[in-house]
Amino acid sequence: MRVFYHTLSRMFGLPALGDRQHLWCVARLTALLAPMAMAVGSLVALFLWSLDAATHLRFDHPWLLYLLPLGGAFVGLLYHALGKSVEAGNNLLVDQIHEPGGGVPLRMAPLVLLGTVITHLLGGSAGREGTAVQMGGAMASGAARLFRLDGGCTRVVLMAGIAAGFGAVFGTPLAGAIFALEVLAVGRVEYRGLIPCLIAGLVGDWTCQAWGIHHTVYTIHTGRFEGAGLMLLLGKVALAGVAFGLASLVFAEANHALGGWLKRVVPYGPLRPAIGGVAVIALTWALGTRAYLGLGVWSMIPGDPTITGFFMASPDHWSWLLKLLFTVVTLAAGFKGGEVTPLFFIGAALGHVLAGVLGVPVDVLAGMGFIAVFAGAANTPLACVLMGVELFGAAQVVPMAVACFMAYLCSGHNGIYLSQRIAVTKSGRKPMGTTLREVRGGRRTVMDVMKAMRGEGQG
Repeated sequence: MRVFYHTLSRMFGLPALGDRQHLWCVARLTALLAPMAMAVGSLVALFLWSLDAATHLRFDHPWLLYLLPLGGAFVGLLYHALGKSVEAGNNLLVDQIHEPGGGVPLRMAPLVLLGTVITHLLGGSAGREGTAVQMGGAMASGAARLFRLDGGCTRVVLMAGIAAGFGAVFGTPLAGAIFALEVLAVGRVEYRGLIPCLIAGLVGDWTCQAWGIHHTVYTIHTGRFEGAGLMLLLGKVALAGVAFGLASLVFAEANHALGGWLKRVVPYGPLRPAIGGVAVIALTWALGTRAYLGLGVWSMIPGDPTITGFFMASPDHWSWLLKLLFTVVTLAAGFKGGEVTPLFFIGAALGHVLAGVLGVPVDVLAGMGFIAVFAGAANTPLACVLMGVELFGAAQVVPMAVACFMAYLCSGHNGIYLSQRIAVTKSGRKPMGTTLREVRGGRRTVMDVMKAMRGEGQG
């Protein structure tokens, strides 16, 4: 019987407890896991339906863009009054999994849902993964409090909530399960919570689909490469992976740098998204296009660059950079949403450009960029390979792996989730357990060096 309890605890990722404690903890975890994932899947279905409706409204009523500063100020005021404890977003979830404390307030879910829908309705360039993951984490934390779970069980439930949200929003339950285990630490996968995360990811995705939600279909038409052709392709994909990793690094660093600068210059939170809204309108006017607003998955305007369009041959050289600019301005200013779908856009657009340079089929390299830029920015290469298999099929799984792991290595000790802890360093000597926030805070910027030099000269 003791072996049975021990096996159950290992399957559910629980710490060492007494026999009765094991049985009671596993029983409560089993009882809440499927209902919690169903609730998350239903909430994600509502979110995706709302997002689609908001996007259609924005195309039907172009004047909504000019309300973006007011919408940003409203969301900022809402978080200033009710959401200061949840402003950290995904980083709060990662912190609570590493060190369970006060939990994740349930109000995170409605706040981030409303904030993200307003962002997309009025034209902000943002994603949806952050919203789904935060709703999943909030629901999971609420369930853990309801069932009075201890710290170890709460940790597992929070990971399962992330898996349910991620799996449901993209229709990739396996990637969702691994993402929840891999996002916690750089270079390590927390396999102890694998079974609960797998169950939650599957149930969340099935529930979302049961509500009639359909996900965009992406297709790589080029067939499997073999022999010398495969080896040549892998070499080219590895070169592209370096570019994908650098794009990840630029995106993450620009987002953190601009966000930090705005917080110093504009201390009052609700004013920052208002300023960001004005900046997005100015960029739109300067470029004469609305193509880089919203998700970028599809567009009602013929000729607009879209994620699906990057899988087909057409001249487009700068969309990846322009989408990066619009998204950084939007998110750094404090608008709600996520980074991942814009990263899909940036990666697919960059792969589209590199395909012509490297002589690789456009759909192949667009697909590699789609997952690899996200892999580098989130430090989750294994989850992104699985996502590629779930979205595109397994024919190109080896190039996918090369692209994702090269991007991961080349993105450095940086990322979109600063609460990630370093388990295995990519290069150099970084203390084990150090967060990316601490690593970034320890760097000397060019401005710091110039100030120090001026100080030395005066002395």
